[in-house]
Amino acid sequence: MSPFSDFYKGRKVFLTGHTGFKGAWLALWLHSLGAEVTGYSLVPPSEPNLFEAADVAGRIHHVTGDILDVEALNRAMAESRPEVVFHLAAQSLVLASYERPMETLQTNVLGSANVLEAVRRTDSVRAVVSVTSDKCYDNREQPWGYRESDPLGGRDPYSASKGAMEILCDSWNRSFFIPEGRVGAATARAGNVIGGGDFGAHRLVPDYVRAVRGGKPLEIRMPHAVRPWQHVLEPLSGYLWLAVQLVEDPAGFTGAWNFAPLDNACSVETLVETIHCLSGMGSWKDMSDEHRGPHEAAMLKLCSDKAALLLQWKAVLELERTVDMTMRGYGPFLGRALDAGEVCLGQIDEYTAIAARKGRPWAL
Repeated sequence: MSPFSDFYKGRKVFLTGHTGFKGAWLALWLHSLGAEVTGYSLVPPSEPNLFEAADVAGRIHHVTGDILDVEALNRAMAESRPEVVFHLAAQSLVLASYERPMETLQTNVLGSANVLEAVRRTDSVRAVVSVTSDKCYDNREQPWGYRESDPLGGRDPYSASKGAMEILCDSWNRSFFIPEGRVGAATARAGNVIGGGDFGAHRLVPDYVRAVRGGKPLEIRMPHAVRPWQHVLEPLSGYLWLAVQLVEDPAGFTGAWNFAPLDNACSVETLVETIHCLSGMGSWKDMSDEHRGPHEAAMLKLCSDKAALLLQWKAVLELERTVDMTMRGYGPFLGRALDAGEVCLGQIDEYTAIAARKGRPWAL
């Protein structure tokens, strides 16, 4: 197998947010593909965390920095001279955005502008993929998936920041990247991502694992809320494949892209019951009658027909396999004598093999 047609072998990549959950997984995958990765990020956002457990810093060039620090960001990107940039650094939690709205807006909007400007100043860059969120849409609780052409919005500060980030990226495309013709730039909107090693606050699966570690049942605020759950490797395969196309055809692939799960969406209750049945660990209880927190959407689905048609990208894993890989990925954090980095790299190989059997072009 030659995933991504060996595109990343020896290629220089700049990755923001590599100390976070998704960023650590992406750094490991890029490293396994032979890329020369420079990661630029704040310190890990949780304890424990996948970045340290998997020794990501020992596999790439690790730079501690803030995307709000323009001088440091420009210097790091200029020194690394990347051809591809993946921008994942963000304040990524909805509930935290109610507590720290200005920090959320500054990081997700102004920080993203700083990254795009650093790309403009670095003449080696040919492609940039900026990761936003499925929360960028004006969520009207509709039962069908949002498409890239649907209106942007955001009732909570996090969603507003991601909608604003989408508008910002589109503006930089129209004002600079498309007229100049050097850089292919795209935004990527994914579903609710799960996978081994995530310990973010106020996230369902990390909360479940914390409850297991603490010997307590997980208290569920909204068991009937529907989300597009997907394993972390699903959208990452889309980001990696999208960057390949952006380098080869900037004009044809610049713009916004959705990466949705194979099963599209399921309820919180369905997900936690699947976790319990497959792993045999933990329990949960319905706390919806006592929930008095900030507004959270009851329904969110995502449509990735555009990616299927133009990128020939489709998700790979059904819900049960998604949950199975996720809980196996938490093995090193649940008392099993396993190396977290090797577990992740093994799952990357496992996922790629499944994708190849299903004929996904990036895996062939």
